[in-house]
Amino acid sequence: MYIYNMKRLFTLLSISLITLVGFSAKAQVKSYIGLYGGISTAVSNFGQSTYDNNQAGFAKRGATFGLDGAYYFYKKLAIGATISFQDQGELNSTDVGNLATGYTSSFSADNSSVTSNGRYHSLNILLGPQYSFEYHQFIVDLRASAGIIKVTSTPDLTTTITGVPEQTATFEQKSASTTIMGYGGNVGIRWKFSDNWCLGIKGAYVGSQGYTVTNSGHTTATTVGRLVTKQPVSEIQTTIGLTVNL
Repeated sequence: MYIYNMKRLFTLLSISLITLVGFSAKAQVKSYIGLYGGISTAVSNFGQSTYDNNQAGFAKRGATFGLDGAYYFYKKLAIGATISFQDQGELNSTDVGNLATGYTSSFSADNSSVTSNGRYHSLNILLGPQYSFEYHQFIVDLRASAGIIKVTSTPDLTTTITGVPEQTATFEQKSASTTIMGYGGNVGIRWKFSDNWCLGIKGAYVGSQGYTVTNSGHTTATTVGRLVTKQPVSEIQTTIGLTVNL
């Protein structure tokens, strides 16, 4: 179902972008490259903070910055690419407290404690078809994209349960470092304040089926308590940047 939905999204966006080519006969838009930065917000399961949802990531709103550009090969149709870094935060004291309360209830334990170390860091490398159209001093860019998400770190969670003979060992949800497939799309507006320079804003969505999570130390049945084995990734990014024509 995930693969089908992802293919359908890319097909619809790509057809829409290519169809728009026929609406304009003006001169070809200039290729460009630029720097940008802004806010990346974790959404859907990735941004949820619920003990009972095993795909809740407890990720937060954080900073993103990177490079973005496009090469126009036919009038207003281009191949666009983005390389960006994201910091999606860490679990706070409320998060680990809620997890500890949940484990205590699930295990019928005397007490539970959870500690978290590390943050969500990732590098996105995405590219795809882009269509742009001009209105006076403004350029609107529409892009569908796919590529990889390099997960460089995630929070490491350590849980200790007391009063449960079947679970005497401390168990751990380990930090991940892996590369996964990602997809998305974005809409941007650039203002041409000179012949070769533009100031732009952009909204983007980035998603992925996610990465495998490794756990250790469980001595009871895996059906007891929260156990994360797969973490999907979903982000909405709002950025501002400066571009130069090539």
